Order: sequence, then structure tokens, then C-alpha cells
Amino acid sequence: MSAPRIFTRPADLLGSEGAPLGPTAWLAIEQDRVDAFAEVTGDHQWIHVDVERAKAGPFGGTIAHGYLTLALVNHFLPELIEVRGFAHAVNVGADRLRFLAPVPVGSRIRAVGEIVKVEEIKGALQSTVRVTIEIEGGDKPACTIDTISRYYPEEGGAG
Repeated sequence: MSAPRIFTRPADLLGSEGAPLGPTAWLAIEQDRVDAFAEVTGDHQWIHVDVERAKAGPFGGTIAHGYLTLALVNHFLPELIEVRGFAHAVNVGADRLRFLAPVPVGSRIRAVGEIVKVEEIKGALQSTVRVTIEIEGGDKPACTIDTISRYYPEEGGAG
């Protein structure tokens, strides 16, 4: 695991396109996390929650929901990048979401990232960070997504 890349103020993001981020620490994906996600979302499909049936299924066991893997991007982002010196920040959205490989329950995942775009928009600085969720020992990533964040400067600050 590497320390997050720190930007003292949003304006320091300018010119950082192409900068690699991570990797983060590994995170174990256990059945109780998958079951809790199923409970919260109402997605109780057997490939996620029925351990016995899933053993004979296409993946040889239960797998994490794709949207659980996606939601864990928020767990990993603070380990990848830290931006300081702003009044407030918002998640604007995401682009290019792809689920490339299932995440077996019992496996470990981590994230790596890259700053792909930084621009000034509506009095704020907006960054696009491509996050790739890797599966330990896997030959393909579980997920890739471009996350978009907008940072508003402190009062009287230059951002």
C-alpha cells in the first residue's frame, strides 16, 4: 500500500493528468458484507447470497454484487488521493463504468488509480480519477470507473 497522493489545494491538481495513484491496502470480501449489501439493496439473487446453490453455479461459489464492488470505490478513494484546502466538495458523477470480472467471496480486492482530467468549471476545480479495482491473483480487474469530483475553493482563496 502506498500513501495517498496529497494536494494542498484544489489548484494543485492542475497539470497532474497521468499521475498514478495507489495501490491501496487489500480488502477482504466476505459473505457477511455481501449479505448486508443484499439486505440494503433488496438484491438477493442466489449467486450472491445462497452459498450452497452457488457452489454448483457458474462461478463455483458466491460472488460480490457488481454494485457492491462499485460502492467500495468510495472506500478506496481516500487511500488514493487527498485534496485539501477547499470549502466543500461534491461527487459530480462517473463515466466509463465497466464490470470486467466477478469478485468471488473470500477474495481480496484493492484499487489503483490515475488522474485522467483536471479542469476549471463553474468556479471550482473538477477532477476525473480512473479507479481500477483489482482482484488478488486475478488476470482481469473487477471494475473500472472514472469518478468525477468537484472542489470549491475556500472563501477568498484561489482554489
